[in-house]
Amino acid sequence: MDFRDSETALGPQSADLLPASATTAVKVVIVGGFGVGKTTLVGSVSEIRPLTTEETMTQAGADVDDTAGIERKTSTTVAMDFGRISINEELVLYVFGTPGQERFWFLWNGLFEGALGAVVLVDTRRLEVSFEVIGRLEDRGVPFVVAANTFPESPSYPIEELRAALDLPPEVPIVACDARTRESSRDVLLALMRYLYELPAPSAR
Repeated sequence: MDFRDSETALGPQSADLLPASATTAVKVVIVGGFGVGKTTLVGSVSEIRPLTTEETMTQAGADVDDTAGIERKTSTTVAMDFGRISINEELVLYVFGTPGQERFWFLWNGLFEGALGAVVLVDTRRLEVSFEVIGRLEDRGVPFVVAANTFPESPSYPIEELRAALDLPPEVPIVACDARTRESSRDVLLALMRYLYELPAPSAR
């Protein structure tokens, strides 16, 4: 495991401790295909040092992981990413990032337990890596928004073309995102919160 930007070998720093005033926590999950920027988004938006489980990619995974279009990628998430945002003195938001390779998707069951919703991060150069991710969320009935991450030389498509390519219903929000910047990543989470707020309440049984 890697504590990014850590200056100490082990142990939490005071800035990472949960405020004593916090009484309520909610959870969202960042999902997407291999190499779309999930770890970057969690790291940019988190107020604490993000916990990552990145490992160096090796030749052993060359026949398993499709690196077409991301040949310079040298590490990959093997379990999860984790960050935290304080909404106010009492409410905190936990942000979990999932691994992108299909061989690690069995971990999704635990990561989605208790989650309010999800952000699907997509790379417009490789939309096909997001098709099955979106299908799995729809099968689970998890509400989500789609964020198109900005990469060098990424093609820019009108929202409705992206919606058609991803076969999304009209009510699912699609937003632009630069996962490297805190403000842009924050706006993606706000889009998810607004979407969740607007959803009809589940009917009582």
